[in-house]
Amino acid sequence: MDSTWALLAVAALGATALVLLAAWGILALLRRDRTLGGESEHEHYRTLREVGATAAALAGGLEPGSAPEAAAALARLLRAEGVALYDAHRRLTLWGRWPGNTAPELPSPGTRAKVRRLKDVDGGWHVVTAPLRSGNAQVGWLAAASVKSDAAFVRSVEEVAAWVSALHGAAELESSRSALAEAEVRALRAQISPHFIYNSLNAIASFIHTDPERARELVLEFADFTRYSFRRNSDFTTLSEELRAIEGYLQLERARFGDRLRVRLDVAPEVLALPLPFLTLQPLVENAVRHGLEARPGGGTVTLSARDEGETALLIVNDDGVGADPERVREVLSGASPGDHVGLRNVDLRLRQVYGAGSGLVVDTGPGAGMQVAVRIPKFHPAAAAAPAAREAR
Repeated sequence: MDSTWALLAVAALGATALVLLAAWGILALLRRDRTLGGESEHEHYRTLREVGATAAALAGGLEPGSAPEAAAALARLLRAEGVALYDAHRRLTLWGRWPGNTAPELPSPGTRAKVRRLKDVDGGWHVVTAPLRSGNAQVGWLAAASVKSDAAFVRSVEEVAAWVSALHGAAELESSRSALAEAEVRALRAQISPHFIYNSLNAIASFIHTDPERARELVLEFADFTRYSFRRNSDFTTLSEELRAIEGYLQLERARFGDRLRVRLDVAPEVLALPLPFLTLQPLVENAVRHGLEARPGGGTVTLSARDEGETALLIVNDDGVGADPERVREVLSGASPGDHVGLRNVDLRLRQVYGAGSGLVVDTGPGAGMQVAVRIPKFHPAAAAAPAAREAR
């Protein structure tokens, strides 16, 4: 999985470099005056503006919704009377003036992917059609119409088509990266510990005959927790919702531990609405219970704190359990060793996927010294802001 991410990262950098180089080439080409002299400074910024507008419109690839905006920007960039964009199957948009108000038909699938030579049409118009490619595959066409045309116009259409192809390729790569990240996040969310499930069901079974009402309450807690874990309407939740899920989890664990499990909460009210990825804290609490306190005859205390630190919130899960070898924990977090503490590894991966490589867990532990796991969550993140849970919290 790590190698897949490495390949995607390299490909993303390559695609970005290609887009930037192509944009620079287009800018240099289009700045040339077609008559005499160089472009004015005003024209320089006009070209930059249209390059930016096109890139923004095509950020999601060749899509019907954004195609008209992209075509308008491309027409201004090329100084064309009209521009048409096609995907591999249909025309997406027809913008501007066209001879007879009709753009060329979609070239047949067998048409060679090369720039078509100038073609005279009604009224002396000229149309240049160039292919759009993604790797070795042809994904569409760009057609531009002009009353006046020359070799520079043909070359401009060709260069712009290559640039649009690069934008489309970068959008496809980003879409693939996002889809892979989402699939991995959902897979990690699905990894509810079999150990926890087994112990919970055993605890529920132990109360069925001795305390049926308690067994019923535990069944409801178990159902609520699993429902929360597999919720699909968003990949984000709020801290308050996560704390409610943790309380349900702890109720099930208290059925086993009794008074051996003690919990302290120190949560600042102002961070309760903090958006964060689903199951960020619960696996950390489970790690503290399972690997920190379970091995201690007298149990211990799990302390969960959350405080406001300006643009971020600092969340800490601390236990006074048996602790762990720091080197062993580092190996688990790096993926070098499966070992115990797989919950820490899962959360660390998800945080880095969502917030970036520098946003993982900070673990402080040692044999017999307990364990402290800290994570810093930004109060605002674009994906979190768009999530239903975050909108409801506001």
